[in-house]
Amino acid sequence: MSSSKKQEITKKSTRQRVQFTPQERRSSILLALLFSTRMLGLFLLTPIFAVAAQSIPGGNNAMKVGIALGAYGLTQAIMQIPLGIASDRFGRRPVIVAGMLLFILGGVISAMAQSVDGIIVGRILQGLGAISAAITAWVADATRPEVRTRAMAMVGSAIGLSFAVSLVVSPVLVGQFGLSGLFWAISLLGFVCLLIAAFAVPEYPQSENIVQVSAREVLGHKDLLRLNFGVFALHFILMTLFMVIPTTLAQVGQMGPSHLWQVYLPVIVLSFGFMIPMVIRTEVRKTHTQTLKHLVLALAVIMALMPWVSASFSGVVLFLFLFFCLFNTLEALQPSLVSRVAPANYKGLAMGFYNTTQSLGVFFGSLAGGVIASTAGIQWVLWLGAALALLWWWSTRRLQIQL
Repeated sequence: MSSSKKQEITKKSTRQRVQFTPQERRSSILLALLFSTRMLGLFLLTPIFAVAAQSIPGGNNAMKVGIALGAYGLTQAIMQIPLGIASDRFGRRPVIVAGMLLFILGGVISAMAQSVDGIIVGRILQGLGAISAAITAWVADATRPEVRTRAMAMVGSAIGLSFAVSLVVSPVLVGQFGLSGLFWAISLLGFVCLLIAAFAVPEYPQSENIVQVSAREVLGHKDLLRLNFGVFALHFILMTLFMVIPTTLAQVGQMGPSHLWQVYLPVIVLSFGFMIPMVIRTEVRKTHTQTLKHLVLALAVIMALMPWVSASFSGVVLFLFLFFCLFNTLEALQPSLVSRVAPANYKGLAMGFYNTTQSLGVFFGSLAGGVIASTAGIQWVLWLGAALALLWWWSTRRLQIQL
């Protein structure tokens, strides 16, 4: 056999090896659907709750509203690692099914609540079903290392899309069915996730080496720590922003809660027009670290300038668009970087810590946004976000990621 023929066979074999198998593709799509549907159920409250809560007792207390919005983040952060470990011991499916039952129960309690206090209880229960690490580990079980990064990126992109959908759908649901109706819709989404986890996703033998390391090894990895701080900062900033943006849009744009989708829809659609080519360009040129640094610095600038346009409807809409251009790109970029950076023997545990810090960002961002907005004003909420983004940018300067 000639050498050219051998090279052609080798190239063909390599191409086949790095493509998804039909089973890998099906499992990755189903797990991305499961993850994104669950996150849609959590995201639906974010764009509208600060305004919609004013219709129930306790809704004018910004601190309580912040706690209700972010309560699930705290309990998720507490339970993420224990449930990830439980999924290693008892299997992915039973842990995820149990987590979705808690999610549904919390949604029903929130739907029937007569005050913000009752919603806080429901949101705490929802967070107890912290299954992000277990789903991520299931993705690792279902894919070979050669295609795992693409599977993780598929999940990350689906989550970003679910957030975009939530921005458009939640104001419509509240306008048609009220805040209670929104929680019933969230519970229904939880039931859909339960069905996917229980019956659709195939079971796989679990990788023996995913979490057979100590937490100290993961916490001692400096680049992973920097990426964890990044996702904390990103979701902290997101939640502080949505403690003030719905009310600001309602005031300066004279818009009711059911009409906020008229702002969110074009903002999100146009921002995806920025995100998609940016992600493709980054992947092709392998400029992940440089792109991350530039986007985070731009985020700090946008958050610092946003208070100066907060009295102008067109200014708020423009800066919201710029924010989501950056947010969507960072949301897709960071999980892929974690998957690339984490050594093979603790990818699962690394993603567990990543999801935990994300949940902490949700909780503390909601809480800080509510407290500061009620005591110091919205400009200080936005400037806090700018300061955190600047600190994040400073931490990215030491990233050493070989792609």
